[in-house]
Amino acid sequence: MLLTHGGETAPDAPVLRTGGVPLVPEGFVWPTCRNCDGALQFLAHLPVDGGAVAVFFCQNDPGMCDDWDAGSGGNRAYLFSAPLTPAEVPAEGETLLGAVTALRPRPDDTATAAPVLGRLGGEPDWLQNDETPSCPSCAAPMAFTAELEEGHDHTTSANFGGGGLGYIFVCRPCERAAFLWQR
Repeated sequence: MLLTHGGETAPDAPVLRTGGVPLVPEGFVWPTCRNCDGALQFLAHLPVDGGAVAVFFCQNDPGMCDDWDAGSGGNRAYLFSAPLTPAEVPAEGETLLGAVTALRPRPDDTATAAPVLGRLGGEPDWLQNDETPSCPSCAAPMAFTAELEEGHDHTTSANFGGGGLGYIFVCRPCERAAFLWQR
């Protein structure tokens, strides 16, 4: 399924979206970068069966932290179960994207005038080499879940190095998620 631009949506909408505020379980602590200790930027909310994936990456000093690598600590992805509520956003750091964009799923074979902003399911379209992460709990290869493009407006979109793609993976048995990007 392609993910196309679906216009603006509420910052805490429980829909496929980039930007806004993450929906999280009670007791959630906003993640920080292992490299610079700054608060990570919330990137995307992706509803999945029984919960949601929340993706974060470091944008405090772009290019200085290893935010592209799934295991470096410059990004985090979480697989949450319901119930979820809007997180409290830290007052400091580059924590939110400049806009909230709804993502509309469309079959790959459907013609659309809306900009394509990613894809759900299938196989990753690697820009470099296959970097499928292994689950940190069970060591099995994680399942590809979604691919995100930088966005429709460069002033409010994700920074994947200019023309990059973000990749989201999950391990459902271990309830873990991972994120990386390539350019």
